[in-house]
Amino acid sequence: MNKKQNNTMLCDFYELTMANGYFELGKGQEIAYFDVFFRQIPDGGGFAIAAGLEQVISYIKELEFTEEDIAFLRGKGCFSEGFLDYLAHFRFTGDIYAVPEGTPIFPNEPILTVRAPAMEAQFIETYILLALNHQSLIATKANRIVRAADGRAVAEFGSRRAQGADGASLGARAAFIGGCSSTACTISDRDYGIPATGTMAHSWVQMFDTEYEAFLAYCKLYPTNATLLVDTYNVLGSGVPNAIRAFRECGITKCGIRLDSGDIAYLTKKARKMLDEAGLTECRIVVSNSLDENIIRDIIAQGARIDAFGVGERLITAKSDPVFGGVYKLAAKEVDGKIVPKIKISENAGKITNPHFKTVYRVFDKNGMATADLLTVYDEVIDTAKPLELFDPEETWKRKTVTEYTLRPLLVPIFRDGVQVYTSPSVADIRAYCQKEVATLWEEVRRFENPHRYYVDLSQKLWGIKRELLEKRGER
Repeated sequence: MNKKQNNTMLCDFYELTMANGYFELGKGQEIAYFDVFFRQIPDGGGFAIAAGLEQVISYIKELEFTEEDIAFLRGKGCFSEGFLDYLAHFRFTGDIYAVPEGTPIFPNEPILTVRAPAMEAQFIETYILLALNHQSLIATKANRIVRAADGRAVAEFGSRRAQGADGASLGARAAFIGGCSSTACTISDRDYGIPATGTMAHSWVQMFDTEYEAFLAYCKLYPTNATLLVDTYNVLGSGVPNAIRAFRECGITKCGIRLDSGDIAYLTKKARKMLDEAGLTECRIVVSNSLDENIIRDIIAQGARIDAFGVGERLITAKSDPVFGGVYKLAAKEVDGKIVPKIKISENAGKITNPHFKTVYRVFDKNGMATADLLTVYDEVIDTAKPLELFDPEETWKRKTVTEYTLRPLLVPIFRDGVQVYTSPSVADIRAYCQKEVATLWEEVRRFENPHRYYVDLSQKLWGIKRELLEKRGER
């Protein structure tokens, strides 16, 4: 078994200097509440997909400062011996609540909340953001690409263009959650059970004297899984004809060809005609080559005959909008057992935070469709027998009244008093859950251009608390 890397020191240095400061000032055990949320949906989409929680859980469980870590920090010359001794016995003792992976999420609502002593809550910020930002970004991009493919399989092909080893393996995990059917990344199959698939490289074809010999050898080696790359030389002049000849020679009918260059729409239409005329009606056509959701929609609209897509660099790097932008902000602290809300005020209105320890509800209408999310104070009770009045989060004069609705809390307990109380589903179950949850969003929210803005509203009680803090200019 491979030894896992200790990620305890994967943190911003100021997490440690602040923690040392809290320790020295006697504030380290004060209970603080931090929210993780994001402000903008990538690619101008209508929603994002939560992912990365399983890695957060592993990180929290494995937190441990080694003797080497302590020696390194001592060498920095800015940490007290008392604080270093505290780190030597460090473990997380707080509570964490989070939205399950695969859930559609929206700006300015908590997707993870930490309640813990200030030193602990502050310290874990960096890794939590790293895990959630990366995988939520890739899962969101994958979901867009899969929806553009309109029922055709999408394989994640991006390992060689990913930013680092974790970018490849965890990116494949996130892409699978978002809806991809498989990955080219073998380690992601081993570690997460994501089906690893692949065809061949152009070099395989070039290693043989003729294209036909290369295809025939491959078909004999893999008679039940032969997909031949037909664009090494000439797609229609030699590639497809030689593939047909090799399939016939080996008696293979369930097979495939792959195109990685050229005019995809034109070539797939011509290839489909050639394959069908040869009696290979079950032969699948797979295409790749710097695809994304926009290119996929365009070539499908042009009548391309495609059964599956392999999507690489533009998926694994989320090339069109590569930063998720999740943040970690203080929302409250406890004073003498009472929760005191905190707010961050900014000259930029979009950076003003929502205070207090909160519950997030998803509001479903009588048809079971998600119509809004509602943020409330943690102990607030919503009377579902009464109509629910919701306001547009950016244009407060817009409102809608919901009757005959149900509420479902989105944040679920993950850790209590430092003990894990949540069992992560398999990645296949997360993927299925994601598909089910996305289907509850109205088509207007799911569209790619100018999607309908989904309401994320504050309860009247929470809005009153926020307004009071704003009027006091955040003095609390």
